[in-house]
Order: sequence, then structure tokens, then C-alpha cells
Amino acid sequence: MELHGLDTEHEVFFYEQEFYVLSNFSAFSLMWQGHRFPTSEHAYHWEKFSPGQTDGKVDVRAEILNARSAHDAFKMGRQWGSLRRPDWDEVKVEVMRGILRAKADQHEYVRRKLLATGDRTLIENSWRDDFWGWGPNRDGQNMLGRLWMALRTELRAQASPQDT
Repeated sequence: MELHGLDTEHEVFFYEQEFYVLSNFSAFSLMWQGHRFPTSEHAYHWEKFSPGQTDGKVDVRAEILNARSAHDAFKMGRQWGSLRRPDWDEVKVEVMRGILRAKADQHEYVRRKLLATGDRTLIENSWRDDFWGWGPNRDGQNMLGRLWMALRTELRAQASPQDT
């Protein structure tokens, strides 16, 4: 087993290194809701806003869709945070689940890398984000890692259907 950075025999940290492919900032475009997004980060922040939402000057969703980088899409999502759709906190996990599934469905390499993590715990090694990652104190919810692990379980079940 090849280990990188903080990886152990029991944990994979995918904020960078070998499994960066699982990061929403990794350069894997995807079709989502009829649009081609440069990264899953773009799609996630685009979903935060209702269709036609403007800041008084620009269409927020169009700006995010066309952002030059995942980092720019992230910054735009934060910049216009006060304009977020009112149900965002209730739907964001399911939205992310769908985006991750689309990314894996559309990129065989992503599926292979996800399955190559074996049974190890997947952790988004984000020192900032204690919801999607493990945060500054390494005790965050790691929701992104949890969603990837659930998807990994689904992919395995599809690859080897159980006897009924």
C-alpha cells in the first residue's frame, strides 16, 4: 500500500496528494443540471442560488458557472452568501451527494481512485472547514469524506450484485 502525506493504513486524506481527485477543486468537469461545470466546486456553489438570482448587476449562477477556477467559484459563493436560497442548509448535503455521484459516474478514473481507497476512512484534510472536512481541531463532521465513503459502498454493490 502506497501512503502519501498524512495517509495511513486506515485513513486517506484527500485534500491533496494521491487522492486529490476526490477534492471538489480537482479538475474534473461534469454535466450537472444541463450545464457543463469545470469542477464539482463550481456546481456546488452554483446550486446555492435560485435561478435568475442577481446581485443587482449580474446573474450570480452565470458568474459562478463561468468562474475561472474552483477557487474563484468558492469566493463567489461566499461573496454572495446573503443571496443564498433559503433552504440551502437543509438541502446542501443531498446536493453534494448528487454532484459527487455525477462526478464518479462521468469519470472512470474518479471511480477507480475512489475504489482504490479500499476500506480506509476518507477524510477531507481541510484545516478550515469543520463541516465538509475535519477542520482546525481535527474533530469536524467530515461530511465530504462521509459522502465519498457512502458512494464507494454503492459502487461496490453495483460492481458485485448480491444474490437475492
